[in-house]
Amino acid sequence: MKQPNIILLFADDQRFDTIQSLGNRRVHTPNIDSLVKQGTAFTNAHIPGSTCGAVCMPSRAMLHTGRSLYHLQEEGQEIPEDHTLMGEYLQEQGYDCYGIGKWHNGSSSYCRSFSGGDEIFFGGMWDHWNVPANHFDPSGEYSASVPYISDAFHSRSVDLMQSDHISPGKHSTDLFTDAAVNWLSGLNRDSGDSKPFFLNVAFMAPHDPRSMPQKYQDMFNPEDIPIPENFMAEHPFDFGIRNVRDEILAAYPRTESEVRKHIAEYYAMIAHLDDGIGKILNAVEDIGVRENTIVIFAGDNGLALGQHGLFGKQNAYEHSVRVPLIFSGPGIPKGVRRNQPCYLFDIFPTLVDLLEGKRPESVEGLSLKPVIDGDVDVKHRESLYFAYEDKLRAVKKDGYKLIEYAGEESRNTQLFDLGIDPAEITDLSSTLPDVVVTLRVELFRLRDEWDDLSHPTGKRFWDFYNG
Repeated sequence: MKQPNIILLFADDQRFDTIQSLGNRRVHTPNIDSLVKQGTAFTNAHIPGSTCGAVCMPSRAMLHTGRSLYHLQEEGQEIPEDHTLMGEYLQEQGYDCYGIGKWHNGSSSYCRSFSGGDEIFFGGMWDHWNVPANHFDPSGEYSASVPYISDAFHSRSVDLMQSDHISPGKHSTDLFTDAAVNWLSGLNRDSGDSKPFFLNVAFMAPHDPRSMPQKYQDMFNPEDIPIPENFMAEHPFDFGIRNVRDEILAAYPRTESEVRKHIAEYYAMIAHLDDGIGKILNAVEDIGVRENTIVIFAGDNGLALGQHGLFGKQNAYEHSVRVPLIFSGPGIPKGVRRNQPCYLFDIFPTLVDLLEGKRPESVEGLSLKPVIDGDVDVKHRESLYFAYEDKLRAVKKDGYKLIEYAGEESRNTQLFDLGIDPAEITDLSSTLPDVVVTLRVELFRLRDEWDDLSHPTGKRFWDFYNG
């Protein structure tokens, strides 16, 4: 049988708990729900965190290389040639690889990953209605630039951004969706010798600035949005992120009305994104290849929307480190949910195994294929390690999560029993000291296993911690 096509649909800042069929009845996600129904959903997928404020940059580098956090080059700004990329590997297997949307890991690695593409955005975030995009450049140089004024209210300074065109007034979700549909519609699947394809569509939604077509905004009335059970006006203590960009999206102290507004806009962006996903899935059906196409839906990280007094993803709470992950297609059981702990960077080795290929030596993730195949004895990962810059380290094991915070002037510890307190409201660190001790042993073991001390942020954190 011909190798399956692969489509990776990748959301930006979409939390794990924003899919209707997986428990959130207030969101509108019929097309993502169809993937859940037709495939296997991993309900305990995570990212390890980040070594920089732009959490999505190392997250995407880990996704496309299958490497762990401290084995990237710096924070993933560029990906060295000895780190095999997912698209690079698939091209070696005979795939036609096409990329659309956001890429936060350097233009040269984009050229290595894809043999074609369009509407490519190099960067972390931008205005959704004026995306500075690029057509595919096979040289990998992407030398074109357009002038812009970054802050017209305070400066007339003109800067240059890496782009060869802008489509004013077209939302990023529609821009990337249309590019994907156009490419799929142009494929000649009647040719018997046509290559299998890998289509990577990396959306910018639902990342802020949260703007969307009016009809989606009208779907969600802020007054109807319930306040999260773990809402706090401010975080219980300052751990060094108070002035991070994401955290100043709302004023201190946080208010219930502001939280409702943010959540309503967030859900509206997800509804718009879901419509785009539906159009892409329909295009796959229209060219008659759905039965032989693996579709993966995932996100780069979560974020807070008032939970724990936070508005970003620079933390180790569930809302920020857990991500959606769904596999659908040939060889994937339908309507199945798996709760084994895993990471986003397990996707690459999973695809290798699904294709019955040989894993590149640089890939470190663990294949989820045994879990997909229903091996009930496979636990996949016994524990999970999390980090953010030099601010915190955390471990999740046996239903508990331990978070250690360390800085020049402060130390804080949190312990949560996720089985009875999934919203991480009640800190048990002072009442369960034996659990804290046990999890610290595991934290130190993972610190060494992950080579945390090899990175400058790791060295600083552990110096603070031990000081």
